[in-house]
Amino acid sequence: MRKTISCRTLLAFACALLVPISIFCKPLAVMAQTTELKLGFVTAASETDPYYISSKKFAELVEGYTQGKYKVNLFPSGQLGNESEMIKNLTMGTMDLGLITNAPVGSFVNAFMVFDLPFIFPSAEVAHKVLDGETGQMLLSRLDKLQIVGLAYSEGGFRHMINNVKPINVPEDTKGIKFRVMTTPIYIGLFQSLGSNAVPMPWGEVFTAVQQKVIDGLEIPIPVIYANKYHEVAKYLSLTGHTYSPLIFMCAEQRWKKFSAEEKEIIKKAAREASAFNRNALKGINDDILKKLAAAGMVVNEIPNKKPFQDAVQPMHTKFEGEIGKDVLEAVIKARDAASK
Repeated sequence: MRKTISCRTLLAFACALLVPISIFCKPLAVMAQTTELKLGFVTAASETDPYYISSKKFAELVEGYTQGKYKVNLFPSGQLGNESEMIKNLTMGTMDLGLITNAPVGSFVNAFMVFDLPFIFPSAEVAHKVLDGETGQMLLSRLDKLQIVGLAYSEGGFRHMINNVKPINVPEDTKGIKFRVMTTPIYIGLFQSLGSNAVPMPWGEVFTAVQQKVIDGLEIPIPVIYANKYHEVAKYLSLTGHTYSPLIFMCAEQRWKKFSAEEKEIIKKAAREASAFNRNALKGINDDILKKLAAAGMVVNEIPNKKPFQDAVQPMHTKFEGEIGKDVLEAVIKARDAASK
């Protein structure tokens, strides 16, 4: 006599088969989850902007090296605050990552002011050797006091003067001109030493201030001029190259502690490689942008003899030695001289 299997029995049998499958699949679902990280910077998301070039490449590398476990979301144009605010956010752990200009960092850790001293580096190549070497890494370690992990130095480039009054050829040409400067003693002192009017101002207010003639000009790297459309509001570009501007990849210590040892190495590797990628990209971009700026109507002038500028600001090295730390200043100069040979 044939037995009939009830629907209830079949259902129970099917469920019994599904239980081990669901248990086995659960870890796979967890593994597939992506952790999103916030990375902030203050400039525009433009393909010619060094902050964006660096950040975009970093995000691509992190996602690739972690096979999608981490996704870095970019927040350009100061969406997460100005640079001083972002440093505080990193300390508090309310954002994960930042690409921050060196100058604001010096307001929190005075030793970083050394990189903003005028004419401290004769070339980008020398700056790279110092920053990537023992001296640069020593300074990154000092971010620990802010509960921030320094990852690598990318490049903003040499900074130049733009204004709406006249071309700058000698220090005396800056007298009476209102230049926006970053809110740091070094930059204020630099322009005061040259005889101009230094106007400290957060980055987010600068474009409108130039446009409305509240200020006459500012100092800025070449790629940032074009990426942020300053050629539309400023007439003269003088290639003073008075300071070299490193950009620092940073990670909040609160986020850092959540990474495994392997992940920490990946994050550092991605920052170093993104920085190298950006430095290489800027070599070609600068020349191309200068042509575009001239074509757009900017009056661009070279300054073959920078010695008068160097002489005018040389006392700043002594003036700020105490705040920077004599040991730090001597270490950077020693590393610079060795890299220049």
